[in-house]
Amino acid sequence: MIFHGLQKTTLIDFPGEIACTLFVDKCNFRCPYCQNPLLVLEQAKEALSESEVLEFLRKRKKVLDGVCVTGGEPTLYAGLKPFFRRVKELGYKIKLDTNGTNPRMVRELIEEKLVDYVAMDIKAPLEKYDKATNSIVNKNAIKESIEILKEGKTGYEFRTTVVPKILEPEDFEEIGKMLKGAKAFYLQQFVNSVPLLDKEFQSIDPFPDRVLEQIKKTMQKYVEKVEIRN
Repeated sequence: MIFHGLQKTTLIDFPGEIACTLFVDKCNFRCPYCQNPLLVLEQAKEALSESEVLEFLRKRKKVLDGVCVTGGEPTLYAGLKPFFRRVKELGYKIKLDTNGTNPRMVRELIEEKLVDYVAMDIKAPLEKYDKATNSIVNKNAIKESIEILKEGKTGYEFRTTVVPKILEPEDFEEIGKMLKGAKAFYLQQFVNSVPLLDKEFQSIDPFPDRVLEQIKKTMQKYVEKVEIRN
């Protein structure tokens, strides 16, 4: 594994844990509102080898509880599972961020107890997935990953960034039905103040807070815990 970013300490990325966050490059989506365009386009300059990361983790064992791995899309890498095994041997908890396109790997990581928490991005209702990601998406893979997490064999959350021009408040009835029975769902406010993959989206204003509150009420009909992240 080669990593293209390291946040040495985070108190918010891994619920309940003091963690670091590792970033991989490469993604099979091209979401126009993506906040990590250099990672998605494989243009990130910083590079950390797996051995460098493991040495960092050895030194930080008395400070950190967990490791978050995000991207990009981590499940595109065959080396992810062996890396997670090495991190587990050091005594860390692991959180994975994923877009859900590789349900086989998600299931294997859970069944082999190599992850303690999975955060899956829900980009849109299934019929809007291609538009939201600017990609041709295997919708069955998305549905399978959702069902794997809903089995509750590891901690998990679903989350959706509420992006104008891609999503409308009424779309969340379909998203709610798709996630019905899930434990946790987070609405994430769209941010246009950082470099995005599609620069045109930087001129789009986020929905007002009242719209997110309206969406929250919709999702509460389907999901046990619903919160808004700004």
